Amino acid sequence: MAAGTRIKRAEKLALISEHWAPKIVETVDGYEVKVVKLEGDFVWHKHDDADELFLVLKGSLRMDFRDRQEMVETGDLIVVPKGVEHKPYAARECEVLLLEKCGVVNTGDASPNAMTRTELERI
Repeated sequence: MAAGTRIKRAEKLALISEHWAPKIVETVDGYEVKVVKLEGDFVWHKHDDADELFLVLKGSLRMDFRDRQEMVETGDLIVVPKGVEHKPYAARECEVLLLEKCGVVNTGDASPNAMTRTELERI
């Protein structure tokens, strides 16, 4: 991608058909900007060395923590600090922009499972 190229999020999200499979759209100073579609329940996990930013582009996301739940609606964002166990959940399909350090595995410290994505596609 050429420097300073505009990214149309709707076009990028239209390329995604699978839930819980983030795609990289850009890199910024060692962070990956990703888009993902979520629906249903994810796994409990944490990232010992990385914060995660979730910006809800469309729909709503419930972020479960061991001591509470936070609803994150369209236009809202939530930052999950490193080392904090969490579990995203979306009752209906939700579109999210993620900002994470390069190389962060989506299931963190959880045992590898069907939702684990180690090699992400760049779209």
